[in-house]
Amino acid sequence: MQTIEVDLDLTEIINGEEIMGPSPFGIHQRVSSNLNYIIHHYVKTNDLGQVYYSPLDIIFEEGINRLQPDILFIRKENMSIFQDWIRGVPDMVCEIISPGTYERDTAVKRTIYERYKVPEYWLVLPEFKTVEILTIEGDKYKLHSVAAFEGVVTSKVIEGLQVNISEIFE
Repeated sequence: MQTIEVDLDLTEIINGEEIMGPSPFGIHQRVSSNLNYIIHHYVKTNDLGQVYYSPLDIIFEEGINRLQPDILFIRKENMSIFQDWIRGVPDMVCEIISPGTYERDTAVKRTIYERYKVPEYWLVLPEFKTVEILTIEGDKYKLHSVAAFEGVVTSKVIEGLQVNISEIFE
């Protein structure tokens, strides 16, 4: 039997500090897979751009902030930021929150995404079956769409995208 080694680097640089994250739990992977499928299918069908999933680095500033959101979207007209990694500001990032990453994803990374003016930030909380979508207005994020347990969230950045959250958490 042949052994295949896969090198998945789950290291991020947050405010100049290298941080190694644990691999995600099964529920995180299921939610990520479901949401990635929904967004990717919609974006591809409507020829809007490209959807990527972790691990893929977004380099905001070399050596200062290099993050790996769970899912990200880049509009067609902004694809020049995709090189070996993402070098610049994607149009949407999504973090699926685990109990162990709550503070980092909802506060620390939110502040970084806000600083670089990422247009849309999705927070997915599997524990509460909740999705919050924040959009940048001026220098701050404002709540654009939210649903818990049931309902639909809408994207401002991915024009026309509406997601029934029951499909994310099934």
